[in-house]
Parts: sequence; structure tokens; C-alpha cells
Amino acid sequence: MIIAIDGPSASGKSTTAKGVAEKLGITHLDTGAMYRTVTWGLKKAAIHPSNDKKVQDFLKDLEIFFDASNHIWLNGEDVSVEIRTGDISSRVSAVSAIPEVREKMVKIQRQIAGKIDCVLEGRDIGTVVFPDAEYKFFLVAETEIRAKRRLLDLERIGESSTLAALIDDIERRDAIDSSRDHSPLLQAEDAIPIDTSHLTINEQINKIVNLINQ
Repeated sequence: MIIAIDGPSASGKSTTAKGVAEKLGITHLDTGAMYRTVTWGLKKAAIHPSNDKKVQDFLKDLEIFFDASNHIWLNGEDVSVEIRTGDISSRVSAVSAIPEVREKMVKIQRQIAGKIDCVLEGRDIGTVVFPDAEYKFFLVAETEIRAKRRLLDLERIGESSTLAALIDDIERRDAIDSSRDHSPLLQAEDAIPIDTSHLTINEQINKIVNLINQ
């Protein structure tokens, strides 16, 4: 069984997907963390996303996996904390738009989720990665509310920003994600839309679990 949860940044996908997986007793595959990990790796290696040759060479030797605690590892290093910074958030859309990066990530995602019951969240799970997923949901939320959520996330890891800056960043990321040629952010025709603007995380989780159980 595959449950696909798509939507723009800070719409609540990751936390909701994790909660749904826990309630159903199945695996959660954090695809967003995978793109953040590639972004962090490229930054650490001082490779600009526009340098096709170096990006492709980097991807050849790439090893990404999740451990039993759902921490993500890149080439033998646990990068679960490093990938959550505001700097990586501001860079990830550009890296995610690279076709070779998406092809590599989709291949890994299919290898992992093709063997187990799984909840995956992202921007193209229901349209590209698993178009035949049994359940598809598309989360949306008002831009300002999404920015406030991102601000709280940053504060939790000791970073600071402003609401205005985060609104600008979210709008920029939405534009990039929705307009890219390869696997754009798009609601699948058979996905159930859920506006999370005024829902708590538990309400989001319960809504999806109830729809699946029905």
C-alpha cells in the first residue's frame, strides 16, 4: 500500500506523513529530506547546481539511506540536523529542479517503497513517483500560515528569520516548484485536497487516517 501526500513547502506534509505512518503502523519515507540531503551535499562539496558535469559526478557516488530511527545518512554521515537549516531551505528548490537529481531520488524512493507499505510525502509522489498509489492527498495552506510554521521550525533549531523574509522565500519556492519542466508541483487528478491552514497536526493526521479507514 502506498499513501502519497503532496503539497507545497510548509503545508504540513512531513509531520502529517510521519503521524499517519505511526497511526497505521507502516513506514514513513521522508522524500523532502532526501532532496535536502543532496542540497547539503552539493553545498559541502562546493558544487553549484548549474554545473551539470560536477552534479552528475556527485550523484554517481551518492549513497542515501534512512536508519531505524528514520535519520537520514549521506555517504556514511548522519545529516538529519544539518539539512533543516534556513540556508538549505532556500537552496533546495533549485537543486530539486535538476532532472538528474529527481531521477536519482525517484529511483531510490521506488526501491525503498516498492517493497513495503509506505507513506511518502513530496511534490510529485502522486503524479510521478507513484501515480498508481492507492491513496493520494494534496495539502495546501495560506502563505502567511506556512511562513509562521517555518519560523517555528527554525526557532527550534536555534535559527532566526523574519516573517516577511520567509513569506518571500515560500513564494519564490512555490514559483520554482510549480513552473519547473521536470516533475512540477501539481495536484494529481485523483488526489483529495486538504486545506491545513486552520487544522492542528493531529486534526490533519486523523482526517487522512479516517479517510483511508473508510
